[in-house]
Amino acid sequence: MISSVDVSGIPSFAQAYIALQKDISAGIPLIHDGWEQDNIQVLLLEDRSHWQLLLDLWQDDTTHPLQILHWCYEMVQLWGVLEPVDCLPSLLELSNLRLDEDQRLGLQRLYVEESAGNLPNTAQPVNIKALGQVWETLCRKSQRTHIGSVVDMLEDLEVGKIETLAQLRSRLEEIATELESPQNPDFSNLEAQYTPAPTMFPDDDHDADAEEINDRNEDAPTILLSMQLKSVEDTGRTDVGRQRNHNEDYFGIQTNLQKVELPRSRTLQARGLYILCDGMGGHAGGEVASELAVKTVQQYFQEKWVSPELPTVETIRQAVYLANQKIYDLNQQDSRSGVGRMGTTLVMLLMQNTRAVVAHVGDSRLYRLTRKGGLVQVTVDHEVGQREISKGVEPSIAYARPDAYQLTQALGPRDENLLHPDVEFFEIHEDTLLLLASDGLSDNDLLESNYQTHLEPLLSSGVNLELGLSDLIDLANEYNGHDNITAILIRVKVCPNQQSFQ
Repeated sequence: MISSVDVSGIPSFAQAYIALQKDISAGIPLIHDGWEQDNIQVLLLEDRSHWQLLLDLWQDDTTHPLQILHWCYEMVQLWGVLEPVDCLPSLLELSNLRLDEDQRLGLQRLYVEESAGNLPNTAQPVNIKALGQVWETLCRKSQRTHIGSVVDMLEDLEVGKIETLAQLRSRLEEIATELESPQNPDFSNLEAQYTPAPTMFPDDDHDADAEEINDRNEDAPTILLSMQLKSVEDTGRTDVGRQRNHNEDYFGIQTNLQKVELPRSRTLQARGLYILCDGMGGHAGGEVASELAVKTVQQYFQEKWVSPELPTVETIRQAVYLANQKIYDLNQQDSRSGVGRMGTTLVMLLMQNTRAVVAHVGDSRLYRLTRKGGLVQVTVDHEVGQREISKGVEPSIAYARPDAYQLTQALGPRDENLLHPDVEFFEIHEDTLLLLASDGLSDNDLLESNYQTHLEPLLSSGVNLELGLSDLIDLANEYNGHDNITAILIRVKVCPNQQSFQ
């Protein structure tokens, strides 16, 4: 099994797969092995023969023009990745263009230019006009009406008015803006006639070398169109761990999904409130605080979150202050002092369609995982070590302190004047896995070290989210286990926004 980009000893015909393995996870098929014996070249590749042909969905009358435009943009992104390794013919064979279960574009295999002479679209030197020819072929084969601005783009590609990837990407963005405009007429009334595609295109001069093209591709935005929800799934679980005799963690999930289906469209509206708390204060202390915090915040938003938009920063902070006051009052009532005062961390995520906001106090975390961006820790722990780093202290020095992991903020021990919850808004532009985690799961960089095996597969709709979370809890028990372990997983799938055609 080949598991790294070290191409030492790998046959030359397999090296392109290795070099591109980390560029576009869905676009490039995985290579499992490769060798040459008796002048026969053998590759063991990920089997994508069951993936749907791009042509089949392109010609489906229910496929929206915005989705087609998105596939064009994905092909432009792939072009920039494939050019430096001379694998552009891979995009010019219709049977090689496939869609995974989430309708993301991928290649069934790679074709290197020097060995692609048998492909129908490679009789002449491969250039950006050839990509336009593929799109025109797809349009003609689909026998469906296409909007005039797309036809104009294909004509400009043919006559050489569009010569670079940057120009082509810019044109696609212009068309996307046009389609998403409220003033845009219904696409079904726009008709265009296609002339037969030429059998070949003359070569065009590139105005940048492969490295510059690749740089532009990496710097370009990965999302061409505004996105809408395709699906939202969530699950949560808490575990006592291997060393504790009681569980001071608590979590709450509230999700409201509204689906509207019409013959030519499907829209999904979603509102979610996800809360995770890690209590402290011992038996009948920490577990009381964590449960009280979750239920207080849930009730607060049931009353205050009535608009179709996310709550304001001030509204969200008031929810945190209220939960803090409830726990603080109990501490005062019971005359608790010092380490005997109950308290809890809190991390909560509010989601309204593709917009989200996270608020947190303490060291319970929110992580965000996407295929392109990898794993990102969204929240910053409220602890002494991080406080020192924010003052300019080197991390190695900050975490050498014996109190480095001591919390600087928590709900309950002190009144709200000493409480400063962090609040951050963000947009969901691509398929995303969101993870709320207590420190029993996140300690010792467990997630950073294992996300590729235990989180990345969960981005796929075909992978059971509950089983994935169970595996994650088992992993934490194996390598941590010293604390309670709690996690909430939310899988958000998106697709190009089609509401402008309703």
